[in-house]
Amino acid sequence: MPIQTMKGALRALLLIAIFFSGAWSQASGLIDDFLFYLPDVQFLMGQHLWLTAVSGGLAIATAIPLGIVLSRPSMARWAESLMQVLNVGTTIPTLAVLALSMSFLGIGTVPAVFGLFVATLLPITRNTYAGLKGVSPALMEAAAGIGMSPIQRLFKVELPNALYVIFAGIRTALTINVGTVPLAFLIGAGGLGELIFTGIALYDTVMMLSGAIPTALLAIIVDALIATIAFLVVPRGVNPSRA
Repeated sequence: MPIQTMKGALRALLLIAIFFSGAWSQASGLIDDFLFYLPDVQFLMGQHLWLTAVSGGLAIATAIPLGIVLSRPSMARWAESLMQVLNVGTTIPTLAVLALSMSFLGIGTVPAVFGLFVATLLPITRNTYAGLKGVSPALMEAAAGIGMSPIQRLFKVELPNALYVIFAGIRTALTINVGTVPLAFLIGAGGLGELIFTGIALYDTVMMLSGAIPTALLAIIVDALIATIAFLVVPRGVNPSRA
């Protein structure tokens, strides 16, 4: 069977499955059950996005300069040791990080943002460091040969060639962040975790899914958004998808 015919048949089967799933959901009242929680989803999604934006933004603003500093030749002796310190944020379970944050900062938004910040920091720092260290020595020698200063080499040679790897770290970190934010509900910071954990406690599947499905969709959207930004920003020839 030709490939195009197979694709057409699979597409038709998918559409039929979606149609019957929608019809069953409507007949069983499942859609009405989900719509009941829609105002809660809209409100809690705002909290969820705010927690992600603040903790992720702080992590990006801290991790990229930190990765740059660690990649400098003068830091070669200490870079890996300092990276292992940052690794604590991902080695310790996120729930434990949030609990420790709560112990020092109380409950609410501040400890949640701090815990998410710590958990998000390493992938961006690691990828910034790896991207800068992976720049071709030939490019660095050529830049030095035409008289570029270290600062000029950083901004005109190193960072443009490391952008693809840096964006990969940001993409991974923010996607993980979105999926981790529900845990912030456990220390009083709100977010879609309120529906997820309350639904689990009450054995209410619809309530739980009303929080879990938007969380999964947000993670997919954030991943796609960062990938699109990377495609547009990373110079042609550095980004494999534009080569």
